[in-house]
Amino acid sequence: MPHPLSIGPHAVTPPVVLAPMAGITNAPFRTLCREFSGGKGLFVSEMITTRALVERNEKTMQLIRFDASEQPRSIQLYGVDPATVGKAVRMIAEEDLADHIDLNFGCPVPKVTRKGGGSALPYKRNLLRAILREAVSGAGDLPVTMKMRKGIDDDHITFLDAGRIAVEEGVTAIALHGRTAAQHYGGTADWDAIARLKEHVPEIPVLGNGDIWSAEDALRMVRETGCDGVVVGRGCLGRPWLFADLVAAFEGRLDARAGGTDGCGARPSLREVADVMVRHATLLGEWAGDESKGVVDFRKHVAWYLKGFAVGSEMRGRLAITSSLAELRSGLDELDLDQPWPAGADGPRGRTSGNNRVVLPDGWLKDPYDCAGVSEDAELDTSGG
Repeated sequence: MPHPLSIGPHAVTPPVVLAPMAGITNAPFRTLCREFSGGKGLFVSEMITTRALVERNEKTMQLIRFDASEQPRSIQLYGVDPATVGKAVRMIAEEDLADHIDLNFGCPVPKVTRKGGGSALPYKRNLLRAILREAVSGAGDLPVTMKMRKGIDDDHITFLDAGRIAVEEGVTAIALHGRTAAQHYGGTADWDAIARLKEHVPEIPVLGNGDIWSAEDALRMVRETGCDGVVVGRGCLGRPWLFADLVAAFEGRLDARAGGTDGCGARPSLREVADVMVRHATLLGEWAGDESKGVVDFRKHVAWYLKGFAVGSEMRGRLAITSSLAELRSGLDELDLDQPWPAGADGPRGRTSGNNRVVLPDGWLKDPYDCAGVSEDAELDTSGG
């Protein structure tokens, strides 16, 4: 087992973190995952762009609202301009908007990398350093962490250099997704890279991310890499109860390989899954202030929750276009809710594409130290998914 994980003054016990996911890890989903974990762990907001925060964009200001029970409050920021990142971090610190700031250097989507952001940015070593310096200096007593990938592709690996820069600039902890930007979510995560980073930056905690589909995967990652904790992303899509298993496994109360916990655990029936689906959609509606908006937002989750269960394509399609809680509940009640957890429900979920050409600004790869490739419009003006 890893040593107790601390993110600045905040103890994260067990050392389990919900990965920021655009359009997914909003307040309702964080609430649901936190309920299953018994409030243990760290649950990070979806990506907030620094420009949108500084400009007090209406949608962004809603995305950074935390439930009173969320402690510590954790915000993930995306930015490519050191000055704008600094302004956003100082705003968070001065207005007491969060207790922890995580910086996104891992996003591989084209709309982010084509502007030099996300997983493209650590290639520019001096730019990375400037952003981290502004963030740490502006944060005051708030801990600043970062999440990154191995690099842009196999020919442009950056994680060791980025890790050393992070330590030198006062970053509190690093999370590494064991894939390059080119891999997106395809193939198998390189856990050896996580082990190498841990050896390279022993001064601060290193968290591992990638291919954690079960509590046993999390325990195995810690055993094999020596990392200080785990970050779980796609593994909890349609499975918020995974956090109950993770807590139990790290506390030694669950044989994760056998599966199963009390209540809605690792192997819930379809009836239990349906109840969680309705609860999730209800929370989204309450958060949006509109039941229909909440149910429409929930549509993206339907396939993840129902993966592996015997539900016909017609019914799956119907459930994915519902617009009220009554309609959702009625459709679910037509299913054979006594179905046990199916063998096919385990394993990968969410996006699995890989081996993509990474879209980068012109000339981005010419010089890893020159920052001239960052354009004035690189800062995105909207947050979330």
